[in-house]
Amino acid sequence: MPNTYTQIYIQIVFATKGRDIKIKSEVKEEIEKYICGIFNNKKQKVLAIYANPDHIHIFFSYKNLQITIPELIKTVKIETTNFINEKELCFGKFSWQEGYGAFSYSKSQKDKVVNYILSQEKHHVKKSFKQEYLEMLTAFEIEFKNEYLFEFYED
Repeated sequence: MPNTYTQIYIQIVFATKGRDIKIKSEVKEEIEKYICGIFNNKKQKVLAIYANPDHIHIFFSYKNLQITIPELIKTVKIETTNFINEKELCFGKFSWQEGYGAFSYSKSQKDKVVNYILSQEKHHVKKSFKQEYLEMLTAFEIEFKNEYLFEFYED
């Protein structure tokens, strides 16, 4: 669309089905690259991605407003599920949980969010995914019901 200019930064967070430890370190990079390819094909730019064993963070510049965020995430989940299962990258059947968190940031926060996502391994030594996610929902003042959150198990 001519004469349309945007600068929107979004962090997406979603989890594996049952919070199963499915994304092993030996396949993590391949999955991350595949997801980046999906975003590129949808004319979005990934700024940082980190696939934890049971959840993922994707921070991107939302540029192509022709695709909605729900459509984009649905595509990512379907295509990565098929990719992982077809290539047998994980033991057993792989799938993502329903739902996701989407959080917007200003340009001034961009570097901080990139660093946060890229340091997930260190971050989760101190804090569980549940603690992290609940803190994000609270910080962004998002009202939620516990029964609609991801399946959380004591970490």
